[in-house]
Amino acid sequence: MPDEHDQTAHSAAAEPVDDPAGAEGPAASLPRGRRRAVGQFVPDGVPEERGPGAYVAELLGTFMLVFVITAAVSLYVLPAVPAGPGLPPVQPFVDFSVIGLVHVFVLFLLIQTLAAVSGAHFNPAVTIALTAIREVKIVDAAIYIAMQLIGAVAGAFLTKALLLDEGEGSNYGATLVNDRIGGDILPGMAVESIGTFFLVFAIVGVAVNPGGAREWSGLVIGATLGLVVMIFAPLTGAGFNPARSFGPALASGEFGGIVEFLLVYVVAPVVGAVLAAVLGLRLVVSHGRERSGLRPVG
Repeated sequence: MPDEHDQTAHSAAAEPVDDPAGAEGPAASLPRGRRRAVGQFVPDGVPEERGPGAYVAELLGTFMLVFVITAAVSLYVLPAVPAGPGLPPVQPFVDFSVIGLVHVFVLFLLIQTLAAVSGAHFNPAVTIALTAIREVKIVDAAIYIAMQLIGAVAGAFLTKALLLDEGEGSNYGATLVNDRIGGDILPGMAVESIGTFFLVFAIVGVAVNPGGAREWSGLVIGATLGLVVMIFAPLTGAGFNPARSFGPALASGEFGGIVEFLLVYVVAPVVGAVLAAVLGLRLVVSHGRERSGLRPVG
């Protein structure tokens, strides 16, 4: 009759794993059934351990993200100019495809270089959404958000220091609800929520999903952000990230009203992100776990 040791060994051998047998390095220290490639999310809903390196990566990544975006907006988005006596100002043409591509390239760069360290959130809405589906611990999430806000403020103030005159007309990349949607809060909330929903749905589909094409995650997530920026930037400035909106708003002193800012650029992105994470968990990740031989969600 097999002894207890043999039964334990048999049980462990039968337990599905999400990485090749014989993995070495940091991933090998995790119990069987929870091993992962370094920097990838644990696919069974157990939050992975974070540390000082991850916190610094979130600060650095958000700093770089906000600096590049606000610098591009300061240089390419021109303020309205007077059309003549008694005439309303005219808004010069703004090529939002350039702004969108800047988002694609910078997020692609940051994900490919820093995802292995922190998971590459750089966005409080993303962090809250992944915490809601138990991919991040609450303590780590709080530190992540603090680092993201500090990085965003530093990035925005660097843009202001370098482009003091050039960026003044565009408030150094601050996000504001445009008159195209009446400057109203509810349409602005809808736009920011929808855009963030798309972004987080892409994150869950390729980065959290154990069956997702993780080698494509940088391009997929970056391209998704660029896509929604090209569509929605003329309406709300395309924040989709409370830290990205907060940094330049603080640097320029232009919040568009505290209530409007909180509802449109904080509450709405968080709601859209959490909805996308929950839907992605139930729809995409459950399917990915079944294909990978891991336990289903719920």
